[in-house]
Amino acid sequence: MNQIIVDAINNKKMIEFKYNGGVRIVEPHCYGISTAGNESLRAYQVDGYSSSDPKDMKLFTLSKASDISLLEKHFDGPRPEYVRGDSAMSHIYCEL
Repeated sequence: MNQIIVDAINNKKMIEFKYNGGVRIVEPHCYGISTAGNESLRAYQVDGYSSSDPKDMKLFTLSKASDISLLEKHFDGPRPEYVRGDSAMSHIYCEL
């Protein structure tokens, strides 16, 4: 389990990481194991590289992420499009 992600969710702080060739800045919402069996993060991307819409709710496979760091920037809380008990997760470690 990644304690940085747990702390970020519990304290509503943004995180930054490298993913698929670029840096992403996200608001983490849910952390757990996806139904595909991967350690995953559901997060709203607010800035950084994206091959699709950079500002959107996304599911990140953490084996593809590196250099995860906690930022001092806070966010207000769950985005309206986030649904607790994320159906893409078979096991949830923590969520907003």
